[in-house]
Amino acid sequence: MSVFIIITLIVLVFVIIYQIGKASEYAVVLRGEEKVKTQTNRTIAFLLLVMFVLGVWGIWECNEMFKDRMLPVAACKTGENYDLMFKYTIIVTGIVFFLTQGILFWFCFKFQATGKRTAFYFAHNNKLELIWTTIPAIAMAILVAIGLRNWFEVTSVAPANATVVEVVGKQFNWMIRYPGADNQLGKRDFHKINDANNILGLDWSDPHNMDDIISQSGELHVVVDKPVKLLIGSRDVIHDVGLPHFRMKMDAVPGITTTLWFTPTITTAKMKELTHNPDFVYEIACDQLCGKGHYSMRGTIIVETQAEYDAWLLMQPSYYSQNNPSAAPAAMPAAPKTDSVKAITKK
Repeated sequence: MSVFIIITLIVLVFVIIYQIGKASEYAVVLRGEEKVKTQTNRTIAFLLLVMFVLGVWGIWECNEMFKDRMLPVAACKTGENYDLMFKYTIIVTGIVFFLTQGILFWFCFKFQATGKRTAFYFAHNNKLELIWTTIPAIAMAILVAIGLRNWFEVTSVAPANATVVEVVGKQFNWMIRYPGADNQLGKRDFHKINDANNILGLDWSDPHNMDDIISQSGELHVVVDKPVKLLIGSRDVIHDVGLPHFRMKMDAVPGITTTLWFTPTITTAKMKELTHNPDFVYEIACDQLCGKGHYSMRGTIIVETQAEYDAWLLMQPSYYSQNNPSAAPAAMPAAPKTDSVKAITKK
């Protein structure tokens, strides 16, 4: 019965629209076609101006409504550069948008058809073609150059004092590996991967692996004002290490080690104060659709002082000792950190 009522209502709507159309045709005949067309054009031109004003007002209201829900200030210097680039892009494109749209709607109102003027037509104008091709091209080239500069910065060679940490994605969690007292990550061999006691395929013949620490909770600890270099990989499909609060992301690709480095400038505790949110956490998001559990692939970053980081690190057992309780990890002398990739998977 309800389906019949819905169909009847739809038919009635079409009948009403048809009748309105017929009534408009009769009105044109009675009042004169040219007069009705002029009045219609005037009404439409006025409504276009109203729509433009309402649109600008809507943009302003949306900005006011959601500005407090935007990401807080960038938590690293590189992120600040990206925010600045985004600001310049918004300013340039915003000026162009409001200028062109304002002219478009004003011309629709100003030069509405009245029957007293004819449109001016020209097929080609070299000067105009040169202007509206060259200026946007230069503006876009500048914006692209700024973007490339920022990209080359985060993918460049990390500072010599950077802490090297490995981040490996797996459906559907992040595994974080830290170097032990020797400050070097040992070698990995994907043939040795075993979910029971060797989730990253560490090569136990490499003594540098004996003191490495692996966190399966997806919690990455970094030191404020100290550069950190991430060695990024994947154990199965393509993932993506997304760091929204640091304005960065990098693909995690099986069989390929990608890198990313940044220097955090705001501790987690300080960001809680800035955001007035006691539950605030820096997030590691997977920005690549990686399967049905993609929504749950979320990690966190703890930005802390050097003393807090050292105290936390001392409490962490090596992955080797966790899986071999009866065997003590080999003592390794401390070694200077290097910027070379130490965790290349064997082929």
